[in-house]
Amino acid sequence: MPGVSIRTNDEIQVLSGKDRGARGRVVRVLPREGRVMVEGVARAKKNARPSKQRQQGGIIDIEQYVDISNVAIVCGSCGLATRVGHRFEGDEKIRVCRKCGKDL
Repeated sequence: MPGVSIRTNDEIQVLSGKDRGARGRVVRVLPREGRVMVEGVARAKKNARPSKQRQQGGIIDIEQYVDISNVAIVCGSCGLATRVGHRFEGDEKIRVCRKCGKDL
């Protein structure tokens, strides 16, 4: 699935799953696996023991990956979750909101 339209620091909305409707910022994208990591979404508890990096052990929250088909990018101008269209200006390919037509 190389060539995904979602990039790091995009605002996205979760379309399905236990965090449906949640919005967040994309932290990491794995295009080959078709997965994205969104801050504040798909959190899991993990038992951690004390180490040099973490002086205190205990239960910590970690973020997990979400399938890229379960998220939609949020347009900055209209504020709605939308699909991504493309427009060419010379040699440059620009991402466009499919609902309002503005640049993403």
